[in-house]
Amino acid sequence: MADIEPYDNALGAIPGAHPYPRDSRYHDAEIGVHRQPDGTEVRYTKRRLLPPLDQRETQEHVVRAGERPDLLGQRYFGEPGQWWQIADANPVLDPRELTDEAGRVIDVPVAGGFPRGDRRV
Repeated sequence: MADIEPYDNALGAIPGAHPYPRDSRYHDAEIGVHRQPDGTEVRYTKRRLLPPLDQRETQEHVVRAGERPDLLGQRYFGEPGQWWQIADANPVLDPRELTDEAGRVIDVPVAGGFPRGDRRV
């Protein structure tokens, strides 16, 4: 028998359960199901679209030497794991781009500034 985490097993048993916590950048992403030729269903996260950039409120932050995306997440949102909101506001694929150059000016969304639902690529 495969070694399955109880949490993962419980999610699979709840119809419509979402595999990502509410504070995850993927929480609102749609979950798709792919049926393989043998009938096995594979769940996957569909493409996540970013909110429209012109509909958000931001503040500027000047990057200081030694800053990291997780430290900015803690500073602005009270949780290191929320660095993704800053990455989405700039937008960057690699979060290290946010802080790799001291003096760089980046946008930080005001808490609650990103609308939910209406999204863009």
